[in-house]
Amino acid sequence: MERRNLAIIAHVDHGKTTLVDKLLAQSGTFRANQQVAERAMDSNDLERERGITILAKCTSVEWKGVRLNIVDTPGHADFGGEVERILSMVDGVVVLVDAAEGPMPQTKFVTGKALRLGLRPIVLINKVDRSDARAHEVHDEVFDLFAALDATDEQLDFPTLFASGRNGWASESLENPGGDLTPLFELIVKHVPPPKVDPDAPFSMLATTLDVDPYVGRVLTGRIATGTARLNMPIKAMSRDGKLLETGRLSKLMAYRGLERVAIDEAEAGDIIAIAGLTKTTVADTIAAMEVTTALPSQPIDPPTLSMTFSINDSPLAGRDGDKVTSRMIRDRLFREGEGNVAFKITESDEKDAFEVAGRGELQLGVLIETMRREGFELSISRPRVIMQYDEAGNRLEPIEEVVVDVDEDYAGVVVEKMGSRKGEMTDMRPSGGGKTRLVFLAPSRGLIGYQGEFLTDTRGTGVMARVFHGYAPYKGPIPERHNGVLISNGAGTSVAYALWNLEDRGPMFIEAGVDIYEGMIIGEHTRDNDLEVNALKGKQLTNIRTTSKDEAVRLTPPRLMSLEQAISYIQEDELVEVTPKAIRLRKRLLDPNARKRASRAKEAS
Repeated sequence: MERRNLAIIAHVDHGKTTLVDKLLAQSGTFRANQQVAERAMDSNDLERERGITILAKCTSVEWKGVRLNIVDTPGHADFGGEVERILSMVDGVVVLVDAAEGPMPQTKFVTGKALRLGLRPIVLINKVDRSDARAHEVHDEVFDLFAALDATDEQLDFPTLFASGRNGWASESLENPGGDLTPLFELIVKHVPPPKVDPDAPFSMLATTLDVDPYVGRVLTGRIATGTARLNMPIKAMSRDGKLLETGRLSKLMAYRGLERVAIDEAEAGDIIAIAGLTKTTVADTIAAMEVTTALPSQPIDPPTLSMTFSINDSPLAGRDGDKVTSRMIRDRLFREGEGNVAFKITESDEKDAFEVAGRGELQLGVLIETMRREGFELSISRPRVIMQYDEAGNRLEPIEEVVVDVDEDYAGVVVEKMGSRKGEMTDMRPSGGGKTRLVFLAPSRGLIGYQGEFLTDTRGTGVMARVFHGYAPYKGPIPERHNGVLISNGAGTSVAYALWNLEDRGPMFIEAGVDIYEGMIIGEHTRDNDLEVNALKGKQLTNIRTTSKDEAVRLTPPRLMSLEQAISYIQEDELVEVTPKAIRLRKRLLDPNARKRASRAKEAS
């Protein structure tokens, strides 16, 4: 059977996963009456809750005797490590662009990598039925983007379709919308070349993704570069530099058919397959027949830009919610994650029972922490730090991100002011239609830590911000941190409504009445710039003298409850986030007030 391998790439929320749903349905992969979850490719809980794709996934459909292997890729720059490797498995890409928003940073980031690999793109302008769609302008913007990314003449001569992924149709022109996705299927078969492979050479493939299946263990997915894979054939695995890692047998061979992985006996060069049974082999390693001696070339991965310290939870409430609390369990889980996700770099920290986890961004690290707390882990997390580099002269270089912001015109001023204070430089400002303004900045990564929540507040929830790694540049100097101090509990017990009510004029609270607190836990934000120790346990003195009823009724202002990402970006160097399966608490690194005073005096002296 003929085959075509392609990836669908786009910015977050431009409609990739929804389009793949329709491709699966219209190719007859599902029965007419089959119940399928919306966005069927987003299979894990976090993906479904957040409405984003985190892990790249393969699927396969048949269209008129041709097998199309389709890879759905993440749209967030934080998960770019997934996308870069995937591109080496495919022979063509569908670049999906929102008809209103146009090409965004992530589109640019992934498309640049695809063009450098020599892939010829198909452009699909999606959501043309939006009220603020501007399909023809977006088409011109895509051409300009490809030209700016040094596309060849052949790549610039790209075919374009206009589509509505949600309604399941694609058309060559905007004049006759409707119908189905037949034009897209036909264009893929015509425009994407069949895999260029050598079927007669010995078997070899590059492992591109790794996941763990509860039944068969570690599963490596990749495309067969040469030869034929047969069940039970002897194989070996080599690292990128050609060192032998392990030998074994091809005990489990699987291919993608629709949403399922199906066991097969044989697969030819050009097929995307999954292999189980190897214990040491990981992403970017070569799996091959015994006679092969050289490893296949693989894409280098962009370096991580942010790191956090993961340590054991040593608060007085440790061990109440989770069942995985020891440093050995945390270590095993982190190193297992680092094995499958090459965008993470995990090292043992100098501190006791702590590990440094370096990744691409706050969202990627936040997803890892959220996954671990759902598995029953308890952790203490430090504030994210950017990873500096040094040039030959010994000067500090810091990671810079390109930030594209779409906001209503009324809020453009406040965003420019905030980005300026965070050392962001504006490189472009233009109207983007529908009363919105598009602002483009180059800003240091450390200035953007914690800005997302503030940005949404400043733009009343209407702004859209997209970030992507740009490169390293000389250190930009100090950036002002959080202006306010915090309210710290001075005792352990259960918080009392009357005490919280009396503390309200000191600042907004982070906790409700009736929750367990301990000495050194952060329970609110101080209205001033210093930290204040407060008593949230003091009840009202009861006497036998009646007072007016308004004295009795305590009405508390609802507290500011933080999500995991908000908490991580809120804390300072001397604070930690305590994460358990049931709670997210903020605390001081040193719980004892005397120890905190000694540490601050030592810091001032130094």
